[in-house]
Amino acid sequence: MYINFWYVACQASDLTYGAQQPLKVTMLGQQFALWRDTKGEARCVSNTCSHRSGALADGRIRGDCVECPYHGWTFKGDGSCVRLPSLGADAKIPNRTRIDAYPVDERYGLIFVFLGDLPESERPPIQPAPEYDDPDWRFIPISMDWKIDYKRSVENTIDPAHNEFTHPTHGFLGAREDYEVEDITLEDTDWGTGFMNPMKSPPLVQRDMREESGREGDGVTYAGSGSHGPNVTWTYIHISDKAWFHGFAFHTPVHSKLDRIFVLFGRNFMQDSKYDKTFEDRGLFIAEQDRYVLEPMNPPLTPINSKNEFLVPADKAIARYREFCQEWENKGWRIDVNKVCADQDRVAYAIPSPARRQSKGWVLPEVPRIAGKASDGTA
Repeated sequence: MYINFWYVACQASDLTYGAQQPLKVTMLGQQFALWRDTKGEARCVSNTCSHRSGALADGRIRGDCVECPYHGWTFKGDGSCVRLPSLGADAKIPNRTRIDAYPVDERYGLIFVFLGDLPESERPPIQPAPEYDDPDWRFIPISMDWKIDYKRSVENTIDPAHNEFTHPTHGFLGAREDYEVEDITLEDTDWGTGFMNPMKSPPLVQRDMREESGREGDGVTYAGSGSHGPNVTWTYIHISDKAWFHGFAFHTPVHSKLDRIFVLFGRNFMQDSKYDKTFEDRGLFIAEQDRYVLEPMNPPLTPINSKNEFLVPADKAIARYREFCQEWENKGWRIDVNKVCADQDRVAYAIPSPARRQSKGWVLPEVPRIAGKASDGTA
């Protein structure tokens, strides 16, 4: 798991304006408290109170602030403590009482939280989804919890060879003698890689989808996928010239072996809302086929390098994704999960927020991370 990327905390509709209590969310193995202030803007802070470890998300929302249920310490959305009742009304509140607060961006019907300490100018962008606001497209949200390392799912999405065998509706279960994965050409961005490839495929199973797509028999689907950061994938499936699916999957690791997936599943045909359930059922059906093969994988955690796996040319995108992950580890962004687990009953950690680069003297220690390496290989 990596800091310094955007993660989806929840659906925007899950964060209710006027609620009495914050929403508790676990991301990257750490807990957070989220709420909407009096302007309706989403706020996110580390869940542990700097006093004596009270859980802020179990407290109350007081105007723009969150109040700890243990001793009433009250924090603004920027993490500063504005009320410390036991010192009296006119007490000067020490600056060290502050807690980590994180940038929030609400878009695509989702609440994105930047979990890291990079200044705004250096942060990776949220995965663009320009189709989301295009009137020629219709999107539906789907969310799932899978008992896997989220990177297993990311690599599965950018694996063109699995479709033939994992998804019967996408291929021919390897029965055709002419099956092969054509060479893929990767196109990198600053934060990931991806490809588009022709794939032999059968017609859509559902009659209404098949008729709307304009393709009745076997044919070629132009499809591809890519990664963005360690936790986001995009998938484009162009069944015909007029029937396209575009999907975006935002993975939020709850912990190292629980992946919470927020999917935006879009289509440019059959846009009437009466078809939403049909497409949702199709999306979940296909996702279940992936979950079936991913959850039993051994080992459950994805290897950073490929020395214990035999990769082939069809795995080109996976190999490149792992290179990106190694680059982010070299920057010191990868969380030391073993250290966190060893300390879980004794130490409360916090994902470092951008404010930590501006001041020192924080109560909660930063989440431990694997030591980065410079470009010359030194630590």
